[in-house]
Amino acid sequence: MSLPRIGVDLVPITRVGELLAPGAGPVLHRMLSERELRISVTPDGEPDRAGLAGRLAAKEAVFKLFGAAGRPVPWQGIEILRGPGGRPEVRLAGPAAELAARAGLGPIDISISHDGGFAIAVAAAITAP
Repeated sequence: MSLPRIGVDLVPITRVGELLAPGAGPVLHRMLSERELRISVTPDGEPDRAGLAGRLAAKEAVFKLFGAAGRPVPWQGIEILRGPGGRPEVRLAGPAAELAARAGLGPIDISISHDGGFAIAVAAAITAP
């Protein structure tokens, strides 16, 4: 029997500011792929803090679908990119793809929103019968 799975995560946008601060180190480069970093900029070339917070929330929400609590998040294996029309799209690779397969997940849908200093993401998938 197919069952729905839902993952949700909330990230304060100020958290991204902390990760971008001098002395924070390359934390975002460990959590986000080069493609994700390239598309997470404002029109004037500055980091898009709300967009980055949304991507981090989305990665956590996707990870929650795997049912792998207690395991390290495979940050680089979960990419949140822009699909057709700018809609967020999930791409899995390596350990993240293996966890999704073990959980029996079908295609993953993701929704991201930002407001009031927070970014929220909801990930949903159906398990294979």
